[in-house]
Amino acid sequence: GESPRALNDAPQSGRGEIRRSREDFDSRRSRDEAAMAEYLDNLPAGIFSADADGRVLYVNRTLSDWLGRTAREIVGRPFADFVLEATPFPLAAEGEGEAPDGGAVVLADHSGGTFPAVLLQTVRAGADGRPLYTRSLVVRDFARREQTAPAPPATPPWLFEQAPVGIALLDYSGVIADCNSAFLALAGSPRDAVIGRALAERLAPEDRAEAAGQLSKLVMGAAPAASLEVRLIGPKGDERATAIHARPADAAGQDRLVLYVVDTTERKHLEVQFAQAQKMQAMGQLAGGIAHDFNNLLTAMIGFSDLLLARHGAGDPSFADIMQIKQNANRATNLVRQLLAFSRKQTLAPVVLDVTESLADLSHLLGRLLGAKVELRLEHGRNLAAVLVDRGQFDQVIINLAVNARDAMPGGGTLAIRTAMVEIAAPTQRGHELIAPGRYVGIEIADTGAGIPKENLSRIFEPFFSTKEVGAGTGLGLSTVYGIVHQTGGYIFVESAVGEGTTFTIYLPAQDLAAAERIARARPPAAELDADLTGAGTILLVEDEDAVRLFGGRALRNKGYRVLEAADGERAMDVVNAALAEGEKIDLILSDVIMPGMDGPTLVQLLRQELPGVKVILMSGYAEDAARAIEHDPALHFLPKPFSLAGLAGKVKEVMKG
Repeated sequence: GESPRALNDAPQSGRGEIRRSREDFDSRRSRDEAAMAEYLDNLPAGIFSADADGRVLYVNRTLSDWLGRTAREIVGRPFADFVLEATPFPLAAEGEGEAPDGGAVVLADHSGGTFPAVLLQTVRAGADGRPLYTRSLVVRDFARREQTAPAPPATPPWLFEQAPVGIALLDYSGVIADCNSAFLALAGSPRDAVIGRALAERLAPEDRAEAAGQLSKLVMGAAPAASLEVRLIGPKGDERATAIHARPADAAGQDRLVLYVVDTTERKHLEVQFAQAQKMQAMGQLAGGIAHDFNNLLTAMIGFSDLLLARHGAGDPSFADIMQIKQNANRATNLVRQLLAFSRKQTLAPVVLDVTESLADLSHLLGRLLGAKVELRLEHGRNLAAVLVDRGQFDQVIINLAVNARDAMPGGGTLAIRTAMVEIAAPTQRGHELIAPGRYVGIEIADTGAGIPKENLSRIFEPFFSTKEVGAGTGLGLSTVYGIVHQTGGYIFVESAVGEGTTFTIYLPAQDLAAAERIARARPPAAELDADLTGAGTILLVEDEDAVRLFGGRALRNKGYRVLEAADGERAMDVVNAALAEGEKIDLILSDVIMPGMDGPTLVQLLRQELPGVKVILMSGYAEDAARAIEHDPALHFLPKPFSLAGLAGKVKEVMKG
């Protein structure tokens, strides 16, 4: 071998390689030691080593947990401190090897409790034959528990039998030795079909491995208790979700586990319903946001198409192309309306409606839509109350559901529409809806079609979800129905099974007929559109979307108005101050509702202090924006997006004349 000097004289690179090799070796050794420590800590048995005087040098996590102390509290102390004095403790044996049959000991934990164990020792001796240290394995001795621990007080039979949760006693082989009535109810079986049978037979196959692992830890003493969630399978294959708390228990002198079983089926069901409701709300917000952005784009597309059409007559070669652009923009507007319907942000015009009369009026159209193969049946309940809904949207709900039913019955069938009064006395959970107490008009639409698979039922009202072939539908039909019903203050539910048809049930709030008619009469009638859309006056146009502002300004100027433009509320204040400084009068404010910084209603409130008597029109793609803005101020007017040139000019002239 080389001398130390020769090593020192080695090239620098060689010394570097030696250093790196040593570092690699140290790193691997550290990893191996950590892995071994982790392995020992997780064994279901206690392990410790002690010096020749019996002082603990090392203890694993399992044994320290059993003793109720940290490793720091145990290391350095004689292990005999943790052993009852009355129990012999064979710490050192003559020579090297295992102590004869180990040793039967009773150990004391930190809380004063005791537990029996078997101690297996290996003694390492020096050259003189004297012990140097011992390594010991500690296994809990369940067989001697009844001899070392006081008998537990007897449990009153009534406490076991009348407990509000399921209780089962399980022997160490996993067989049910006893159980109470609540457990039998969860199992859905009589007593003789449960006692003496393995618990695993009652568990869902996917849950058996997890349950076996958790309960095995209790049997081996590796854990004081276990909590797990499993599904119990009934004799007919029905599932019940349960939460089980298990722990070792001594029953009638036999080693057993006691299981406390709580039915969590309803809680799980409510969790799923809550998650579904949150998802639908989030998707509604997303759909509403998308619709808001598209409304601005469509306003510009439709508006600039109108400006082009004003310069290109029907005989112009470009006329047909421009009309194609406008018509397709209008088709896109209908899709946006469906998104807004789902998100419950569309503009509604509710009227007092007699459901029986409305369905009768629709029946002829429904008959044509359903075709000759599908029979339509109308079954009306007696003394139906009126409802307050948008007539067009009500018709759309019924038509959408009828068309869906027709598509589910390609070979023909029956579509039944039934109505009845429904009284809800207390808050009632149905599906993922919590129905408020009150009187409702119930509308049931049932078909005899193919039915909906269970996995699709929870998604049936999601926008863009469709089971039809690609291109056969937008996936917005049922989401539109969902949004319209909810915006009207109602509820909708679906029940279906493959091969058994589908039933949609709608609850609409019942209205007192006289009160509903008063509400309808109080609503001002829609103004007739003036054929002459020209006018005069100064308009402040505030819109953050450049394309919409550009179109609006050009359209109004073409109709004879003077237009002052601003991209946001702050700039609008500057424009008004400049106009007032020059003595100019502003007749009307035309402002978007949602803008960065200052919103439209806030801007209007500030400008009214400078411009008393000024007229105001608010623009938005959200009906709820307008509702919040104008509900306490009848002097405010609303123009929904998207709008055409005629719609914009007509609304402005209507307000200016008013």
